[in-house]
Amino acid sequence: MLEKNGQEYLRGKRAGPVISPGEFVFSAAHLDHGHIYGMTRALIEAGGTLKSVWDPDPKRRADFLRAFPGTAEARCEEEILDDPEVRLVAGAAVTNERCALGLRVMAAGKDYFTDKAPMTTLSQLDAAREAVRRTGRKYMVYYSERLHVECAVLAGMLIEDGLIGRVLSVSGFGPHRIGGREGRPAWFWRREPSGGILCDIGSHQIEQYLSYAGEEDAGIALARIANYAHPDTPEFDDFGDCALTGKNGTTNYFRVDWFTPDGLRTWGDGRTLILGTKGYIEMRKFIDVAADRAEGNHLFLVNGDGEQKIRAAGVTGFPFFGDLILDCFERTERAMTQEHAFKAAELSIRAQSMAADLTPMAGR
Repeated sequence: MLEKNGQEYLRGKRAGPVISPGEFVFSAAHLDHGHIYGMTRALIEAGGTLKSVWDPDPKRRADFLRAFPGTAEARCEEEILDDPEVRLVAGAAVTNERCALGLRVMAAGKDYFTDKAPMTTLSQLDAAREAVRRTGRKYMVYYSERLHVECAVLAGMLIEDGLIGRVLSVSGFGPHRIGGREGRPAWFWRREPSGGILCDIGSHQIEQYLSYAGEEDAGIALARIANYAHPDTPEFDDFGDCALTGKNGTTNYFRVDWFTPDGLRTWGDGRTLILGTKGYIEMRKFIDVAADRAEGNHLFLVNGDGEQKIRAAGVTGFPFFGDLILDCFERTERAMTQEHAFKAAELSIRAQSMAADLTPMAGR
């Protein structure tokens, strides 16, 4: 029986440093998306040593160096790629440039850790798959909404231990706040560099479905996009939804959008529902709406033992990042298989490419 706060059940499972300081050296390059900060902090918390950083924009380099004092400022990307001490390069380039960066990193004999979405076209995916086969290097992806949210980590543990039986269906909701135009780069509003909403933030939803349902592949039954409220940027998708059917018969539906209202105390009310044969899990990842405190990481578990609400913050840590470091040393796949990372990307790209456009004619 799971304790009400989850602590007893998870005793000994909390993640932490997996190596001694200086054993695993990594660098950061191309800082176009703010996820690079979460990626970097998580690797450091797992025991990694950040050596250097590069970005063509001096301001982005300066901001990063303030956040991670003591980091060396590389003179160019090649300085990082040529550094024999650097084992892994973490990057958050413009979305359609992430694959090219990864190819350069792997050609230099290093493992690659990129922000999601890891690429925007199937031809890029083919090139990445070939490079992984040829070089033996890793092309890992920061699917943060499962890997870097403790209630999402806890959900995976509960599923693995059979507390809701066999997973039948996963439903996900990934609303985001768009903020002011001045806070977004020009590439954000264009489909080719950003990949589109199903390729970009939809990749979170597809990856967590594959993971929770234990699916290795799926077919896309429905994909839709729209620009409902941003006619001045016609290439921008502010809404998308998608339905998938897994190879083993499980189902998935998700909705992603840029319509988080200003009155919400966080950037998005992300939620996930997981139905199993013996129970179900609901996650309210980032906020408990209308509660006194704007806290996230709420997990609800209902099964034959009853109903439980678990506040998952501080319970599990984030084991993916330590596992990734160990995988880089041992050439294993405990953090995530390479095929899983690529399959989530493939399905996201396919969904975007086949999506029906619901944008009203007046807005096109």
